[in-house]
Amino acid sequence: MNRKFHSLLFVLLMAAAVPVFAQDAPSSPPAPVAWSSLSPQQQHLLSRFGAQWGSLPPARQQALAHGSERWLGMSPGERDTARERFSKWNALPPDERHALRGRWQRFQALPPGEQAAVRENFRRFQQLPAERRQMLREQWNNATPAERQEMVQRAREKREKRRAGTRLDAPHVPRPH
Repeated sequence: MNRKFHSLLFVLLMAAAVPVFAQDAPSSPPAPVAWSSLSPQQQHLLSRFGAQWGSLPPARQQALAHGSERWLGMSPGERDTARERFSKWNALPPDERHALRGRWQRFQALPPGEQAAVRENFRRFQQLPAERRQMLREQWNNATPAERQEMVQRAREKREKRRAGTRLDAPHVPRPH
């Protein structure tokens, strides 16, 4: 059981470190992380790497150190969620995992403003009733690439109208003289 837990923990730490690996290469090589610079809690989490820590590439050391910090900073509920997400991830077929990685990398390549728009759209989608979400998924899945592009364009126009309307419809509050 303990070995199984450590294996799961290792994979979760690696999943938490994926964004570090996905970033553009820094202009200078990453600096190694000394084992002694890790907190006792981090050393415990990463104990399976203790003996070979010095031979790991510095980027891997940094990713593992960062992942262990994130793990230790999570609440028990967040850890449970991370374990659940990892289980779901692990159950996916390799081609689906590959497709998801590609989408994540494309998302990471977006400018911050576009990332915020994607997050907002996702948040709004999640707030829709389940039936409406299902209908929209089916519409999207049954659409041709041209129809999908048209749907995206209509959504952008609708969002821009909403933004413009919000600015134009804002109540005018006279300022005292």
